[in-house]
Order: sequence, then structure tokens, then C-alpha cells
Amino acid sequence: MADFDRESMLEMFIFEMSQLIDQLEATIVQSESEYNNDQINEIFRIMHTIKGSSAMMMFDNIAGVAHSIEDLFYYLREENPQNVDFKTLSDHVLNGADFVKEEINKIQSHQKPDGDGTDLAKTIEAFLQQIKGVTPVDSAPSAAPPPPPASSDPVSETPAEPKAIPQNASAAAEMVKYKAKIYFQDGCEMENIRAYTLVHNLQEIGRDITHVPEDVIDEETIPLIRKDGFLLEFSSSKDYNFIHRHLGSTVYLRELNLEVIGMTTTVAAEPPTALEPIEEELAQPMHEMPTAAASSMMASAPASAADAAAQEAQKNKAGAQPTMISVNVNKLDTLLNLMGELVISEAMVTQNSELEGLQLDSFHKETRQLQNIISNLQQTVMSMRMVPLSATFFRMHRIVRDMCRQLDKDVQLDIVGEDTEVDKNIIEHIADPIMHIIRNSIDHGVEPPADRAKAGKPAKARVLLEAKNAGGDVLIIIKDDGRGINTEKVLKKAKENGLITKPDYEYSDKEIQQFIFLPGFSTNDQVTAFSGRGVGMDVVTSNLEIVGGTALVDSVPGEGTTFTLKIPLTLAIIEGMSVMVADAQYTIPIANIIKSFKAQPEELFTDPNGNEMITNRGEIFNIVRLHEYFNIEGAKTNICDGTLVMLENGEHVVCLLVDELLGQQQAVVKPMPKYFRKVRGLSGCTLLGNGDISLIIDVAGFFDK
Repeated sequence: MADFDRESMLEMFIFEMSQLIDQLEATIVQSESEYNNDQINEIFRIMHTIKGSSAMMMFDNIAGVAHSIEDLFYYLREENPQNVDFKTLSDHVLNGADFVKEEINKIQSHQKPDGDGTDLAKTIEAFLQQIKGVTPVDSAPSAAPPPPPASSDPVSETPAEPKAIPQNASAAAEMVKYKAKIYFQDGCEMENIRAYTLVHNLQEIGRDITHVPEDVIDEETIPLIRKDGFLLEFSSSKDYNFIHRHLGSTVYLRELNLEVIGMTTTVAAEPPTALEPIEEELAQPMHEMPTAAASSMMASAPASAADAAAQEAQKNKAGAQPTMISVNVNKLDTLLNLMGELVISEAMVTQNSELEGLQLDSFHKETRQLQNIISNLQQTVMSMRMVPLSATFFRMHRIVRDMCRQLDKDVQLDIVGEDTEVDKNIIEHIADPIMHIIRNSIDHGVEPPADRAKAGKPAKARVLLEAKNAGGDVLIIIKDDGRGINTEKVLKKAKENGLITKPDYEYSDKEIQQFIFLPGFSTNDQVTAFSGRGVGMDVVTSNLEIVGGTALVDSVPGEGTTFTLKIPLTLAIIEGMSVMVADAQYTIPIANIIKSFKAQPEELFTDPNGNEMITNRGEIFNIVRLHEYFNIEGAKTNICDGTLVMLENGEHVVCLLVDELLGQQQAVVKPMPKYFRKVRGLSGCTLLGNGDISLIIDVAGFFDK
């Protein structure tokens, strides 16, 4: 077999391993008290895939751990033992998942995955032996498994399999010639690499392996495999059941045709997440499988009307499935940048100063059509980058599970709105804030079972994780039914840290509760594995600031606490309002603007601390002069001569003084150059239609003072 570029396969390997580990954790955490047959089959398939892919990539330590878990679940699947400690079983499997994740992280960081999983594998094997020791074993001779092949490798040793074989095949201990035709699912991509993985995994149990196409690593074989399938011929001492099961667990398998010594069977495979049809086929008595001659006769016989209808329904069902492809996110980033340049170029054309004063009715009509097309194209490109929050949300089940085990608490995590989508760049920044808030809710908020009983609360606490759309933003709500925030304790800690700037009585409960987001703030007197260092909630605000989001907290003593994260759908292209201050032009995100208005002299006043204020419809708001904030000369200094733009950031509102409003337009957000000093109140810049640069206002920056 031709050599291959291993580095080119790492990206696909890492992606698939991450998907499988997430799926594994979700399966275990959601039902760790007891596993049904479907879950056992699912975990067995996942570990079989991880083992095979890791062995192909020559990561033997990962393959060894995966193989020990695969053996464990093979025994659970085949023997159905009783009195299994499922919580301990879950601990072992999650420890294995953590080991795999740690090694994958090393690979992503271009380090050598050199973790030693020997002790972990031995622990899992010892647990398997313990299960076997307490489980009654059928002493019937027919149930005794055949010995493994002599050439079996210790690391890739295959678990014992049932002894049932086709009636016209030789004994299981003898070599049997097999022929298999594999068809992969449409749109799975990299069929040549998947075929190579299949051959590599088959080397554990087969000999004299030949295949068509011969050079599967060559990318030119991909269309051949898609069209004609992947043909395998090999010899093995394994029986028909085992070979069928082994090939049937192939990832992205669409159809499997297996033939042995004149016997042929064809099975349409389900997607890899459901192995039931394959298992049902394996459960049938072997004498019911048609021989090659019978299959030929059946193929030539006219199908009944019911069979024809069933085949047509199956074809329609397969045709209705969407075709998915995997695309490198860097390509999507490039496409998004090009989309931004297109928006800028369109603005340069339609706002060209040379067109002023000209009567161009046809031109304006055609540019409106162009703007509609570009707008639709922009929405399509943006939707390609949108990722559902489900993966991030379901990952929190593991956090809750581990904390409950260590803190001896009983908490149920309820997830709502996990299908809500946000931009991929944003989702990378909100995973940590969500995790820290949930940890804070369980550690600080949720009471121990004894305290909940005294308070008349159910022993099982509940934490709600919800996402929903709100205009151009997404709201993520984390709510618990714990003890709530002790404002007196928070205020006392704030005094000790020197954070108090006004008398205690002037602070509202919500203002006091916001102290928990400050760096280094913690109400825990002792440092634990989960809290006490004052860095967790600080991560929430710092990460949200990067994506232009905000965090609010609302707590009722004795009833619980609600955290609300407000984040934008995307950061790439925003709707903005252009404003002028002296000769400088700025862009304010439309999402932060409540309204704009002219001030009247009788509405203005100054508070005892010298802050300029304005009354508007019975409410009082602070005034921020944009020219003073950025030291701009030549701007209008009389508030009544300029325009006030009322901005909101969470529950805070401020009135920003500018010279005039220029109008609304789309702004392509460009990051500030790295050599620029970070300035509070600015989040980036955008290029205007006339070629000038406009700085984008970060509304959150005006609420620091």
C-alpha cells in the first residue's frame, strides 16, 4: 500500500475524535444510573471507531485505552450481566474520555501525545474481570467462545465472539474466504481515507487482504469509490457473524454486501448512530441467509408490489436526506472577509462623490437591485457560519455531573433553546462564561440536601440553561433555585477590597450583586477546587467584552439567582449609525441605540459631584460628551446645539453627545491594529464608502466611570 501524508489526515482525525467524545459524554451523563441496550451499542461503536482511527494514526496509547473500554462494552452487550455498578462504570468511561481529550489537545497544540494510559486500561480491565466474577456464566459447550487468532496483537486483540457460522462455511478455527463490497454515505467526504481506515482495522482479524482500488490513499480514487464502492477480499478465521458485525460498524456506512463461500447477503446500513438493523440481521438464524445461487434467483424474480413500494419509499427517504460537506473554517473566514470587501465596494460605488447632482434614475434602480442581491448573499454567508449552541450546552451536563459527585449535591440541568444559533467566533468566547456561571450556581447557590430539606425545597435542585433570540442579540439565561446572593456578605467583601465609592445606603441590591463580576472578588473564605480564587466570574465579563456582550445578575434571597448573558448574533457585519464629531466620523451599533433627540435648556442640570445630567420623560440620565471622552477639538460644546444619542448596555443607559447624525448604514467590522493602544469605548473600525475610516463605538466602555 502506498505511503500517505499523515499530517493531512490529522485535522479530520481531531474533528471526528472531538465529535465522538462529545457524543460519548452526552450518552453517559444523561443516563449514567443504568444503560439500555441502545446506549451500550452506541458506546461500543464509538470506542470501536476511536480505537481503529487512533491505531491508523499510530496513536497506540489512545487505541489501547479505547480497546479496553470496547472490550468492556462488548461483554455488556453480549452477556447482559446483572448487578453492574453503573456509576463506577460511568466513572471509568469518563476517565477514558478525559484521557483521549487530553491527548487530542496535545495533538492540536503540535505536541506529542505521550500520555501513559496503561494504568487506566488495567483499571478498566480489572473492572471487567470483576463483572465477570459476579455474573453467572452459561456452561453449555455451544456458548464457549473460540480462541483468538494466533497472530492477534495484544493491543488490538479482538473480544471473544459468538460461535455461530454459516451452515456451509468451514469451522471458525479454519480460514474462510470473504468478499465484501462497501458503499459509504453520500457527502461523507474523504472516502479514500475511510477505505484506508477500514483496511487498517481489518488487519487485526484478516489475512491476504486485497482491495479495489489498490491505491486507496490516492485522491483520484475518491470518485471511483463513490460510484462503484470499495471491494475487499480477505481470509479470516472469524465466523460470518463477527465479520458482518465488524464491517457493519464502519463509520458513514451506507450499504454492505458480504459474501462467503458462495453465500451472499445484502444489507442497507443505517447511519453510524443506529446499528439496530445490522444487529437484527445478525440475530437471524444463519440457515435463513440466502446462498449465492438463491440470491441470483431472487434478483431475477419480479418483485412484488409491496416490495417495489418499500424500495421506492426507501429511495425517497434517502433522497430527502440533506447532503452535508465539511468545510475548513478558515475558508469560511476568507469568504466572510471577501463578503465584507464586497459590501465596502458597493458603498464606494453608490456613494461616489462624482455622482452628486447627476440625474441617474436608471443607475439608482440598478444599484438598488445590486444592493438586494448583496444583502441576500451576505445573509447566506453569515448563515454558513452560524453554529447551534447545542454542543456547548450539552457539554455542561458533564460539569454538573462531576460537581455533584464531588460536592455531594443533587442537581438536574434543564436545557432549553439549544438549537439557537450564533456565529462560530462568538461561540468560542461564551463557552467559558457559561461554564463558570454554572459552577458558581452549583457551588455557591445550590444548598446541600440537608439545608434544602430545612427550607422546604425538593432534594433535587434545578439549574436552567436557556437560549433565545432577542432582535439582533441572543440571550443566554442560567437560573438556579438555590439560596440566592447574600448582598450583605458581598457588600462587606467589597468594602474589604476597597471597591466602595459611595455610602452603603446608596447601593441598590442589583448594584451590589454586580460586584461578583469584578476581578479577584470571591465570597469564599477557603480556596476549593471550584471557587475561592476570584477568577471565575471575572472570566465572564472579560470574555463577553471581547464579543460585545454583557452580563446581568438578578437574585432573590432564598429563591435563587438568574444570570442573563446578552451577546450579538455576529461580529462581522453590523448595522450602524454614523455620527459626526468635529471632523471625525464614528459608527454606533444600532442594537445599542434607544433613540436620539435634541436637548432643551430646562432639562439640563449638574449633580453635586459635577456630573452633567438630563431629565427625559420623567427619568434622569448621565450625559457623556464624546469629544471630551476622546479629546477631539473643534466639536460643539453647547449640549443644546448638538444631538444626544441615548444608548443602552444591559440595564444601564447613558446619553452620548455628538455634533450630528449622518444616517444608518452597514459597517464591516475590522479589528484595531495590534500596535494601537487599547482604548476604552472603541471596539474596532470600518471603511466608509468614500474611503475614510470610521471608528466603531463600544458602548460598554462608557459605563466604567
